Amino acid sequence: MFGWTLTEFGPSYACTTSGDVDVGLQGDSGEATASPLAVIAVANLEEALAAVRGAGAKISKPVFSFPGGRRFHFLDPNGNELAVLQAD
Repeated sequence: MFGWTLTEFGPSYACTTSGDVDVGLQGDSGEATASPLAVIAVANLEEALAAVRGAGAKISKPVFSFPGGRRFHFLDPNGNELAVLQAD
């Protein structure tokens, strides 16, 4: 309906990868976050993880690989979950 093209990254996850704002859609309720998940792209995942930990954030999902890259999730001071991604 918005002219998006989705790329499938597994049996239950697809993402737009062609616009200024990418949108991921998780079909597995066991993997879905409680609210929309902002994903921050970085060049070096380990440096970003160290910075997030250094700021005192709680890691809610440790680094994991998926088709297309690696990422981790963390909670901001208000309890919002965010993710950090390093694409392949």
